[in-house]
Amino acid sequence: MGAGIDHSSVVVNRNGAELLESTISNKTAKIGIVGLGYVGLPLAVEYASAGYRTIGFDVNDQRVRDLNNGINHIQDIDNELFSSVLGSGNFSATTNFSLSAEIDVFFICVPTPVHDHKNPDDSLIRSAIKSLSPQLRKGQLYILKSTVYPGATESLIVTELERVAKSEALELGKDYFVAFSPERIDPGNSSFNTSNTPVVVGGVSSACLDLASLALKVIVDHVHPVSSPRVAEMEKLLENIFRSVNIAFVNEMARLCDRVGGISIWEVIEAASTKPFGYMPFFPGPGLGGHCIPVDPYYLSWFARKYDFETSFITLSARINEDMPFYVLEAIISRVAQLSKPLSDVCISILGVSFKKDVDDLRHSPAVRVIELLLEKGITHIHYSDPYVSAVKIQKNELNVELTSENITDGSIERADIMVLLTDHSDFDYDDIASKAKTIIDTRNAFKNVSEHLRNKIYLIGGGG
Repeated sequence: MGAGIDHSSVVVNRNGAELLESTISNKTAKIGIVGLGYVGLPLAVEYASAGYRTIGFDVNDQRVRDLNNGINHIQDIDNELFSSVLGSGNFSATTNFSLSAEIDVFFICVPTPVHDHKNPDDSLIRSAIKSLSPQLRKGQLYILKSTVYPGATESLIVTELERVAKSEALELGKDYFVAFSPERIDPGNSSFNTSNTPVVVGGVSSACLDLASLALKVIVDHVHPVSSPRVAEMEKLLENIFRSVNIAFVNEMARLCDRVGGISIWEVIEAASTKPFGYMPFFPGPGLGGHCIPVDPYYLSWFARKYDFETSFITLSARINEDMPFYVLEAIISRVAQLSKPLSDVCISILGVSFKKDVDDLRHSPAVRVIELLLEKGITHIHYSDPYVSAVKIQKNELNVELTSENITDGSIERADIMVLLTDHSDFDYDDIASKAKTIIDTRNAFKNVSEHLRNKIYLIGGGG
Protein backbone atom coordinates (compact mmCIF):
# COMPACT_ATOMS: atom_id res chain seq x y z
CA MET A 1 0.00 0.00 0.00
CA GLY A 2 1.33 3.44 -0.87
CA ALA A 3 3.52 2.08 -3.65
CA GLY A 4 3.82 4.59 -6.44
CA ILE A 5 3.25 7.63 -4.19
CA ASP A 6 5.92 10.31 -4.66
CA HIS A 7 6.45 11.42 -1.06
CA SER A 8 8.73 14.27 -2.13
CA SER A 9 5.87 15.78 -4.15
CA VAL A 10 3.58 15.50 -1.10
CA VAL A 11 6.07 17.57 0.92
CA VAL A 12 6.51 20.10 -1.86
CA ASN A 13 2.76 20.54 -2.19
CA ARG A 14 2.28 21.28 1.50
CA ASN A 15 1.89 24.99 2.14
CA GLY A 16 4.56 26.94 3.96
CA ALA A 17 2.65 27.09 7.24
CA GLU A 18 2.32 23.30 7.45
CA LEU A 19 5.98 22.82 6.60
CA LEU A 20 7.17 25.32 9.18
CA GLU A 21 4.85 24.17 11.94
CA SER A 22 6.08 20.64 11.42
CA THR A 23 9.79 21.48 11.48
CA ILE A 24 9.45 23.70 14.56
CA SER A 25 7.44 21.09 16.43
CA ASN A 26 9.79 18.19 15.67
CA LYS A 27 12.93 20.30 16.21
CA THR A 28 14.21 19.88 12.68
CA ALA A 29 13.83 23.62 11.98
CA LYS A 30 17.13 25.41 11.50
CA ILE A 31 17.39 28.72 13.34
CA GLY A 32 19.29 31.69 11.93
CA ILE A 33 20.34 34.57 14.16
CA VAL A 34 21.46 37.68 12.29
CA GLY A 35 23.65 39.83 14.54
CA LEU A 36 25.56 38.13 17.36
CA GLY A 37 25.64 40.88 19.94
CA TYR A 38 23.86 41.39 23.27
CA VAL A 39 20.51 40.30 21.81
CA GLY A 40 21.44 37.78 19.13
CA LEU A 41 23.99 35.60 20.88
CA PRO A 42 21.87 34.80 23.98
CA LEU A 43 19.00 33.97 21.63
CA ALA A 44 21.24 31.67 19.59
CA VAL A 45 22.47 29.88 22.71
CA GLU A 46 18.89 29.35 23.92
CA TYR A 47 17.78 27.73 20.66
CA ALA A 48 20.93 25.65 20.39
CA SER A 49 20.55 24.41 23.96
CA ALA A 50 16.92 23.52 23.19
CA GLY A 51 18.19 21.14 20.51
CA TYR A 52 17.82 23.23 17.37
CA ARG A 53 20.60 23.54 14.83
CA THR A 54 21.41 27.25 15.05
CA ILE A 55 23.59 29.33 12.76
CA GLY A 56 24.66 32.82 13.76
CA PHE A 57 25.31 35.34 10.99
CA ASP A 58 27.50 38.38 11.54
CA VAL A 59 29.57 40.72 9.36
CA ASN A 60 32.33 40.99 11.98
CA ASP A 61 35.03 38.49 10.96
CA GLN A 62 36.83 38.64 14.30
CA ARG A 63 33.65 38.08 16.30
CA VAL A 64 32.76 35.05 14.19
CA ARG A 65 36.25 33.58 14.58
CA ASP A 66 36.18 34.14 18.34
CA LEU A 67 32.79 32.48 18.75
CA ASN A 68 33.76 29.46 16.68
CA ASN A 69 36.92 29.18 18.80
CA GLY A 70 34.87 29.15 22.00
CA ILE A 71 35.39 32.77 23.07
CA ASN A 72 32.16 34.06 24.60
CA HIS A 73 31.99 37.87 24.55
CA ILE A 74 28.63 38.27 26.32
CA GLN A 75 28.88 38.49 30.10
CA ASP A 76 25.34 37.22 30.75
CA ILE A 77 25.90 33.92 28.88
CA ASP A 78 27.20 31.08 31.01
CA ASN A 79 30.56 29.98 29.62
CA GLU A 80 29.88 26.30 30.25
CA LEU A 81 26.55 26.50 28.43
CA PHE A 82 28.19 28.28 25.51
CA SER A 83 30.94 25.66 25.32
CA SER A 84 28.31 22.93 25.46
CA VAL A 85 26.22 24.18 22.52
CA LEU A 86 29.36 24.85 20.50
CA GLY A 87 30.75 21.40 21.23
CA SER A 88 27.46 19.70 20.41
CA GLY A 89 27.49 21.20 16.93
CA ASN A 90 24.14 22.87 17.52
CA PHE A 91 25.69 26.33 17.21
CA SER A 92 28.16 27.84 14.79
CA ALA A 93 28.83 31.34 13.48
CA THR A 94 29.50 32.49 9.94
CA THR A 95 29.90 35.54 7.73
CA ASN A 96 28.57 33.60 4.73
CA PHE A 97 24.98 34.79 4.23
CA SER A 98 24.40 32.36 1.37
CA LEU A 99 23.98 29.72 4.09
CA SER A 100 20.69 31.41 4.94
CA ALA A 101 19.09 29.18 2.29
CA GLU A 102 19.22 26.42 4.93
CA ILE A 103 17.40 28.45 7.56
CA ASP A 104 13.73 28.01 8.47
CA VAL A 105 13.37 30.68 11.20
CA PHE A 106 15.33 33.93 11.14
CA PHE A 107 15.77 36.39 13.98
CA ILE A 108 17.16 39.77 12.89
CA CYS A 109 18.97 41.30 15.87
CA VAL A 110 21.12 44.08 14.42
CA PRO A 111 21.73 47.48 16.08
CA THR A 112 19.46 50.42 15.26
CA PRO A 113 21.31 53.64 16.18
CA VAL A 114 20.47 57.22 15.21
CA HIS A 115 22.22 59.57 12.81
CA ASP A 116 23.95 62.73 14.03
CA HIS A 117 20.68 64.61 13.63
CA LYS A 118 18.80 62.05 15.76
CA ASN A 119 16.96 60.41 12.86
CA PRO A 120 16.71 56.59 12.81
CA ASP A 121 19.54 54.73 11.12
CA ASP A 122 17.93 51.57 9.77
CA SER A 123 20.77 50.81 7.36
CA LEU A 124 21.85 47.67 9.22
CA ILE A 125 18.35 46.20 8.98
CA ARG A 126 18.20 47.03 5.29
CA SER A 127 21.59 45.44 4.74
CA ALA A 128 20.64 42.31 6.70
CA ILE A 129 17.41 41.63 4.85
CA LYS A 130 19.03 42.30 1.47
CA SER A 131 21.62 39.66 2.35
CA LEU A 132 18.90 37.16 3.28
CA SER A 133 16.24 37.83 0.66
CA PRO A 134 17.97 36.13 -2.33
CA GLN A 135 17.60 32.82 -0.47
CA LEU A 136 13.86 33.28 0.23
CA ARG A 137 11.91 30.03 -0.11
CA LYS A 138 8.72 28.36 1.03
CA GLY A 139 8.48 27.62 4.74
CA GLN A 140 10.63 30.46 6.10
CA LEU A 141 9.78 32.78 8.98
CA TYR A 142 11.47 36.16 9.52
CA ILE A 143 11.20 37.76 12.98
CA LEU A 144 12.64 41.25 13.47
CA LYS A 145 13.82 41.90 17.04
CA SER A 146 15.73 45.17 16.60
CA THR A 147 14.07 48.24 18.12
CA VAL A 148 12.38 50.21 15.34
CA TYR A 149 9.64 52.77 14.64
CA PRO A 150 6.03 51.64 13.95
CA GLY A 151 5.67 50.34 10.41
CA ALA A 152 9.34 49.39 10.01
CA THR A 153 8.73 45.64 9.84
CA GLU A 154 6.47 46.10 6.86
CA SER A 155 8.43 48.88 5.14
CA LEU A 156 11.85 47.28 5.61
CA ILE A 157 11.36 43.51 5.87
CA VAL A 158 8.13 42.83 3.99
CA THR A 159 8.89 45.22 1.12
CA GLU A 160 12.28 43.61 0.43
CA LEU A 161 10.98 40.05 0.68
CA GLU A 162 7.99 40.77 -1.55
CA ARG A 163 10.35 42.02 -4.23
CA VAL A 164 11.93 38.57 -4.38
CA ALA A 165 8.72 36.64 -3.68
CA LYS A 166 7.01 37.90 -6.83
CA SER A 167 9.61 36.31 -9.05
CA GLU A 168 9.38 33.05 -7.07
CA ALA A 169 5.55 33.02 -6.96
CA LEU A 170 5.61 32.98 -3.15
CA GLU A 171 2.80 34.47 -1.10
CA LEU A 172 3.27 36.25 2.23
CA GLY A 173 1.24 34.57 4.97
CA LYS A 174 0.95 31.35 3.00
CA ASP A 175 4.44 30.42 1.81
CA TYR A 176 6.65 32.65 3.96
CA PHE A 177 6.00 34.62 7.12
CA VAL A 178 7.04 37.85 8.86
CA ALA A 179 6.63 39.10 12.45
CA PHE A 180 8.06 41.57 14.94
CA SER A 181 9.01 40.61 18.48
CA PRO A 182 11.08 43.23 20.32
CA GLU A 183 14.06 42.24 22.43
CA ARG A 184 13.87 42.61 26.19
CA ILE A 185 17.46 42.25 27.33
CA ASP A 186 18.58 43.75 30.63
CA PRO A 187 22.38 43.34 30.85
CA GLY A 188 23.54 42.17 34.25
CA ASN A 189 20.09 41.12 35.45
CA SER A 190 20.51 37.75 37.15
CA SER A 191 16.78 37.30 37.75
CA PHE A 192 15.45 37.72 34.22
CA ASN A 193 16.95 36.21 31.08
CA THR A 194 15.89 35.24 27.56
CA SER A 195 13.76 32.29 28.67
CA ASN A 196 11.83 33.72 31.62
CA THR A 197 11.23 37.26 30.34
CA PRO A 198 7.80 37.50 28.65
CA VAL A 199 7.90 38.66 25.03
CA VAL A 200 5.44 40.44 22.77
CA VAL A 201 4.91 39.43 19.14
CA GLY A 202 2.90 40.82 16.26
CA GLY A 203 2.52 39.07 12.89
CA VAL A 204 1.82 40.53 9.47
CA SER A 205 -1.06 38.01 9.19
CA SER A 206 -2.76 35.55 11.52
CA ALA A 207 -0.62 32.72 10.15
CA CYS A 208 2.51 34.82 10.67
CA LEU A 209 1.47 35.47 14.26
CA ASP A 210 0.69 31.82 15.00
CA LEU A 211 4.00 30.57 13.61
CA ALA A 212 6.07 33.29 15.27
CA SER A 213 4.37 32.52 18.60
CA LEU A 214 5.09 28.82 18.13
CA ALA A 215 8.76 29.50 17.36
CA LEU A 216 9.15 31.78 20.39
CA LYS A 217 7.37 29.43 22.81
CA VAL A 218 10.14 26.90 22.21
CA ILE A 219 12.46 28.99 24.43
CA VAL A 220 10.24 31.61 26.13
CA ASP A 221 7.89 30.82 29.00
CA HIS A 222 5.29 33.45 28.14
CA VAL A 223 4.51 34.91 24.70
CA HIS A 224 1.99 37.75 24.44
CA PRO A 225 0.48 38.10 20.94
CA VAL A 226 -0.77 41.46 19.66
CA SER A 227 -2.80 42.37 16.60
CA SER A 228 0.00 43.67 14.35
CA PRO A 229 3.72 44.40 14.13
CA ARG A 230 2.93 48.12 14.49
CA VAL A 231 1.42 47.50 17.94
CA ALA A 232 4.48 45.50 19.00
CA GLU A 233 6.81 48.18 17.61
CA MET A 234 5.00 50.92 19.50
CA GLU A 235 4.90 48.79 22.65
CA LYS A 236 8.69 48.51 22.62
CA LEU A 237 9.05 52.28 22.35
CA LEU A 238 6.53 52.77 25.16
CA GLU A 239 8.32 50.52 27.64
CA ASN A 240 11.71 52.14 27.03
CA ILE A 241 10.51 55.74 26.82
CA PHE A 242 8.57 55.19 30.06
CA ARG A 243 11.95 54.78 31.75
CA SER A 244 13.50 57.70 29.88
CA VAL A 245 10.72 60.08 30.92
CA ASN A 246 10.72 59.04 34.57
CA ILE A 247 14.50 59.16 34.87
CA ALA A 248 14.49 62.63 33.31
CA PHE A 249 11.91 63.72 35.86
CA VAL A 250 13.98 62.54 38.81
CA ASN A 251 17.17 63.99 37.27
CA GLU A 252 15.48 67.38 37.09
CA MET A 253 14.27 66.99 40.67
CA ALA A 254 17.84 66.18 41.73
CA ARG A 255 19.12 69.37 40.14
CA LEU A 256 16.38 71.35 41.83
CA CYS A 257 17.32 69.89 45.21
CA ASP A 258 20.93 70.94 44.61
CA ARG A 259 19.79 74.45 43.70
CA VAL A 260 17.54 74.79 46.74
CA GLY A 261 20.02 73.22 49.15
CA GLY A 262 19.27 71.21 52.25
CA ILE A 263 17.03 68.67 50.49
CA SER A 264 18.41 65.34 49.30
CA ILE A 265 16.49 63.80 46.39
CA TRP A 266 17.76 60.43 47.58
CA GLU A 267 16.05 60.86 50.94
CA VAL A 268 12.95 62.18 49.19
CA ILE A 269 12.82 59.08 46.95
CA GLU A 270 13.32 56.79 49.94
CA ALA A 271 10.43 58.48 51.73
CA ALA A 272 8.16 58.38 48.67
CA SER A 273 8.91 54.67 48.24
CA THR A 274 7.11 53.90 51.48
CA LYS A 275 3.82 54.48 49.64
CA PRO A 276 2.56 51.00 48.69
CA PHE A 277 0.55 52.13 45.66
CA GLY A 278 0.66 54.76 42.93
CA TYR A 279 4.43 55.29 43.07
CA MET A 280 7.44 53.62 41.46
CA PRO A 281 10.96 54.75 42.40
CA PHE A 282 13.42 55.98 39.75
CA PHE A 283 16.87 57.29 40.57
CA PRO A 284 19.04 60.12 39.24
CA GLY A 285 22.46 59.60 37.74
CA PRO A 286 25.08 61.00 35.36
CA GLY A 287 22.91 60.28 32.30
CA LEU A 288 21.43 57.34 30.41
CA GLY A 289 23.27 54.51 28.71
CA GLY A 290 22.67 51.26 26.91
CA HIS A 291 21.44 50.88 23.37
CA CYS A 292 17.70 51.53 23.64
CA ILE A 293 16.71 54.10 26.23
CA PRO A 294 18.89 57.00 24.99
CA VAL A 295 17.84 56.33 21.37
CA ASP A 296 14.17 55.34 21.42
CA PRO A 297 12.69 58.80 22.18
CA TYR A 298 14.20 60.01 18.92
CA TYR A 299 12.77 57.06 16.98
CA LEU A 300 9.31 57.97 18.24
CA SER A 301 9.85 61.70 17.66
CA TRP A 302 10.92 61.08 14.06
CA PHE A 303 7.94 58.81 13.49
CA ALA A 304 5.51 61.32 15.03
CA ARG A 305 6.71 64.17 12.80
CA LYS A 306 5.59 62.18 9.76
CA TYR A 307 2.06 62.69 11.11
CA ASP A 308 2.56 66.39 11.97
CA PHE A 309 2.75 65.52 15.65
CA GLU A 310 5.42 66.87 17.98
CA THR A 311 6.37 64.66 20.96
CA SER A 312 7.41 67.69 23.00
CA PHE A 313 7.31 66.08 26.43
CA ILE A 314 9.21 62.95 25.35
CA THR A 315 11.87 64.87 23.41
CA LEU A 316 12.41 67.28 26.29
CA SER A 317 12.91 64.33 28.66
CA ALA A 318 15.57 62.88 26.38
CA ARG A 319 17.38 66.23 26.33
CA ILE A 320 17.29 66.50 30.13
CA ASN A 321 18.98 63.10 30.38
CA GLU A 322 21.53 64.08 27.75
CA ASP A 323 22.37 67.19 29.78
CA MET A 324 23.31 65.24 32.90
CA PRO A 325 26.96 64.62 31.88
CA PHE A 326 27.29 68.39 31.50
CA TYR A 327 25.82 68.84 34.99
CA VAL A 328 28.39 66.39 36.36
CA LEU A 329 31.10 68.31 34.53
CA GLU A 330 29.94 71.54 36.21
CA ALA A 331 30.16 69.86 39.59
CA ILE A 332 33.71 68.69 38.84
CA ILE A 333 34.85 72.09 37.55
CA SER A 334 33.33 73.78 40.61
CA ARG A 335 35.48 71.64 42.89
CA VAL A 336 38.54 72.03 40.65
CA ALA A 337 38.20 75.79 41.09
CA GLN A 338 38.85 75.31 44.80
CA LEU A 339 42.19 73.58 44.20
CA SER A 340 44.18 76.62 43.04
CA LYS A 341 45.66 74.51 40.26
CA PRO A 342 45.63 74.99 36.50
CA LEU A 343 43.35 72.54 34.72
CA SER A 344 46.33 70.93 33.01
CA ASP A 345 47.71 69.85 36.41
CA VAL A 346 44.49 68.50 37.90
CA CYS A 347 44.21 64.73 38.29
CA ILE A 348 40.73 63.18 38.06
CA SER A 349 40.03 59.54 38.93
CA ILE A 350 36.85 58.02 37.49
CA LEU A 351 35.20 55.11 39.29
CA GLY A 352 33.23 52.97 36.82
CA VAL A 353 32.75 53.60 33.11
CA SER A 354 30.16 51.03 31.96
CA PHE A 355 26.62 52.33 31.52
CA LYS A 356 25.27 50.42 34.55
CA LYS A 357 26.62 48.57 37.55
CA ASP A 358 28.27 45.17 37.33
CA VAL A 359 28.25 44.92 33.51
CA ASP A 360 30.89 45.43 30.83
CA ASP A 361 28.60 47.33 28.43
CA LEU A 362 29.89 50.71 27.23
CA ARG A 363 27.11 51.53 24.78
CA HIS A 364 26.11 55.20 25.17
CA SER A 365 27.78 55.21 28.58
CA PRO A 366 27.39 58.62 30.29
CA ALA A 367 30.74 58.00 31.98
CA VAL A 368 32.47 58.03 28.61
CA ARG A 369 30.70 61.28 27.78
CA VAL A 370 31.92 62.83 31.05
CA ILE A 371 35.50 61.82 30.19
CA GLU A 372 35.11 63.40 26.74
CA LEU A 373 33.91 66.64 28.31
CA LEU A 374 36.79 66.70 30.78
CA LEU A 375 39.31 66.24 27.97
CA GLU A 376 37.66 69.00 25.96
CA LYS A 377 38.04 71.27 28.99
CA GLY A 378 41.78 70.63 29.03
CA ILE A 379 41.87 68.17 31.94
CA THR A 380 44.16 65.49 30.55
CA HIS A 381 45.31 63.70 33.73
CA ILE A 382 42.36 61.31 33.83
CA HIS A 383 42.52 57.78 35.22
CA TYR A 384 39.74 55.28 35.64
CA SER A 385 39.04 52.02 37.45
CA ASP A 386 36.45 49.52 36.27
CA PRO A 387 36.66 45.78 36.98
CA TYR A 388 34.54 45.04 33.89
CA VAL A 389 36.04 47.36 31.26
CA SER A 390 39.76 47.03 30.53
CA ALA A 391 40.09 49.88 28.03
CA VAL A 392 38.17 52.90 26.77
CA LYS A 393 38.80 54.67 23.47
CA ILE A 394 37.80 58.32 23.18
CA GLN A 395 37.52 59.26 19.51
CA LYS A 396 35.46 62.36 18.98
CA ASN A 397 36.24 65.51 17.03
CA GLU A 398 39.96 66.04 17.57
CA LEU A 399 40.17 63.67 20.54
CA ASN A 400 41.93 60.36 20.06
CA VAL A 401 42.72 58.95 23.49
CA GLU A 402 42.86 55.43 24.88
CA LEU A 403 42.66 54.83 28.61
CA THR A 404 43.18 51.56 30.42
CA SER A 405 41.63 50.55 33.70
CA GLU A 406 43.85 50.79 36.78
CA ASN A 407 43.55 48.97 40.07
CA ILE A 408 42.45 51.06 42.99
CA THR A 409 45.42 51.38 45.33
CA ASP A 410 46.45 53.71 48.11
CA GLY A 411 48.72 55.40 45.58
CA SER A 412 46.02 55.89 42.95
CA ILE A 413 43.64 57.33 45.54
CA GLU A 414 46.32 59.67 46.89
CA ARG A 415 47.22 60.83 43.37
CA ALA A 416 43.68 61.93 42.54
CA ASP A 417 42.63 65.48 43.34
CA ILE A 418 39.01 64.46 42.79
CA MET A 419 37.43 61.01 42.49
CA VAL A 420 34.18 60.83 40.52
CA LEU A 421 31.86 57.85 41.01
CA LEU A 422 29.95 57.35 37.74
CA THR A 423 29.09 53.63 37.87
CA ASP A 424 28.39 52.02 41.24
CA HIS A 425 29.98 48.60 40.79
CA SER A 426 29.60 46.17 43.68
CA ASP A 427 33.33 45.43 43.54
CA PHE A 428 34.36 48.85 44.84
CA ASP A 429 35.36 49.14 48.50
CA TYR A 430 33.49 52.33 49.25
CA ASP A 431 34.58 52.61 52.88
CA ASP A 432 38.24 52.29 51.97
CA ILE A 433 38.00 54.76 49.10
CA ALA A 434 36.12 57.29 51.22
CA SER A 435 38.63 57.05 54.06
CA LYS A 436 41.60 57.84 51.78
CA ALA A 437 40.22 60.14 49.05
CA LYS A 438 40.61 63.91 49.15
CA THR A 439 37.31 64.76 47.46
CA ILE A 440 34.60 62.53 45.98
CA ILE A 441 31.77 63.41 43.63
CA ASP A 442 29.11 60.71 43.88
CA THR A 443 26.51 60.57 41.08
CA ARG A 444 24.81 57.34 42.25
CA ASN A 445 24.58 57.61 46.04
CA ALA A 446 27.07 54.76 46.20
CA PHE A 447 28.76 56.08 49.34
CA LYS A 448 25.52 56.26 51.31
CA ASN A 449 26.66 53.73 53.91
CA VAL A 450 30.11 55.11 54.69
CA SER A 451 30.89 56.44 58.16
CA GLU A 452 29.35 59.77 59.07
CA HIS A 453 32.72 61.46 59.69
CA LEU A 454 33.70 60.86 56.04
CA ARG A 455 30.67 62.52 54.50
CA ASN A 456 32.17 66.02 54.49
CA LYS A 457 34.51 65.02 51.65
CA ILE A 458 31.69 63.62 49.49
CA TYR A 459 29.60 65.80 47.19
CA LEU A 460 26.45 63.89 46.24
CA ILE A 461 24.64 64.84 43.03
CA GLY A 462 21.07 65.51 44.09
CA GLY A 463 22.12 65.56 47.72
CA GLY A 464 21.12 69.17 48.18
CA GLY A 465 24.60 70.11 49.37
